[in-house]
Amino acid sequence: MTARHPAPTDRFDRRLLAPMMLGSILNPVNSSIIAVALVPIGVGLGAPAAETAWLISALYLATAIGQPLVGRLVDLYGARRLFLAGAVLTIVAGVVGTLAPSIWVLVAARVVLGLGTCAGYPAAMALIRGEADRTGMASPSGVLAALSVATQTIAVVGPSLGGLLIGIGGWRSTLVVNVVLGLASLVLGWLFVPATPPGRQAAGQMRDGTARLDTVGVGLFAALLLGMLVFLMDPTPARLWLPALAVVAGVAFTRWELRRPEPFIDVRVFAGNVPLLLTYARSLVASTVSYCFLYGFTQWLEQGRGFSPSGTGLLLLPTFAVGIVATVVAGRRGTVRVKLVVGAVAQLLAAGMILLLGDGAPVWLLLGVVVMLGLPQGLVNLSNQTALYHQARRDKVGVSAGLLRTFMYLGAMVASSTAGLVFGRQATTTGLHGLGLVMLVAAAVFLVLAVADRGLAAIDAGEREAARR
Repeated sequence: MTARHPAPTDRFDRRLLAPMMLGSILNPVNSSIIAVALVPIGVGLGAPAAETAWLISALYLATAIGQPLVGRLVDLYGARRLFLAGAVLTIVAGVVGTLAPSIWVLVAARVVLGLGTCAGYPAAMALIRGEADRTGMASPSGVLAALSVATQTIAVVGPSLGGLLIGIGGWRSTLVVNVVLGLASLVLGWLFVPATPPGRQAAGQMRDGTARLDTVGVGLFAALLLGMLVFLMDPTPARLWLPALAVVAGVAFTRWELRRPEPFIDVRVFAGNVPLLLTYARSLVASTVSYCFLYGFTQWLEQGRGFSPSGTGLLLLPTFAVGIVATVVAGRRGTVRVKLVVGAVAQLLAAGMILLLGDGAPVWLLLGVVVMLGLPQGLVNLSNQTALYHQARRDKVGVSAGLLRTFMYLGAMVASSTAGLVFGRQATTTGLHGLGLVMLVAAAVFLVLAVADRGLAAIDAGEREAARR
């Protein structure tokens, strides 16, 4: 079943916006709600902090691996099937999590949840690509801006929503919300996400009409990411075998993919697409800065500066508010390069301000940091998404979009590991300055990548041409 009435032939089908936006927020809403639910879950299930931390890590690991996998499945089978399958997995994870009798059952539910919520973003990018081809839309900047605003809004309301749900029904109510959102996604996807038209192949199918998934390639890719990410969670000498495993898996993955007629990730295509690789690199270093702020700076506000958790939450609100405003304002104007450069400079200035902070730093200086980091919050993800839309091959848009999220989560894991290394047992001002130096270096790399990427000029020319039409 598809939409009840034919889509307009000359403009973007706005009925797709609701399922696209809902599918895209499923992952971030669970990432933000869990932040306020960890302590109640630990008390309720008798689990120490070392075990409840796996509730965050399990979602990140499943998502980092699942995003390109589900993206490839979107390329093979179309957006509708994967969108609906993701909604079903989200419902299942919500039910299992709500009834979980132990912490490890809940961790398993979070893994299923990570896989289920992977479908929304690659499916949305594939739908945007399909609508552009159908309508002749030159630039989807307005639609991409809407997705970005939805994601950032959830980042704002997620912790507050989690606190409200816990107050009403305890920590298990934060899992029930996935049942509700999953059911809503299932209904909206069933009604409005179109199926692949009869007689037309999905983008990634073979010429004989079959669709084959490179399962060996998926397994090697998973081993590569697991080796890297699990090591980053606790980078100790005893775990050095994990990056060694990642290297071996990476070599085996590359050799295997080069020999496959229909690889999971076409290494030749990605290796030859330097602009796309630069977009992935920008996503990694920019998200490293962003998550260093979210993980490290917020921890210092409570332990080093003496703010309460609620006070810290209020202080961070301007970051997301400025990010939403920046997305709305820049969504339909300005070039990709300008947005990236402004975002990189803002990250550099914020990192420099962090180096000036002391134990008694005034509130106005703290507000300066959070406001400054709101600009890249709104500009960078939107710009990287726009760049990827233009750089990815049409038949690889799903897996390409999934990999963009993988690099973002890799940056998050790097930031989490960095915060653990510089702070140790206590988030001191000395540790904050070490974190600031890491942020400064990452932001400088981001700026170089934005300025030196000549491929952005062609994208900007296309965006300007689309704006004139």
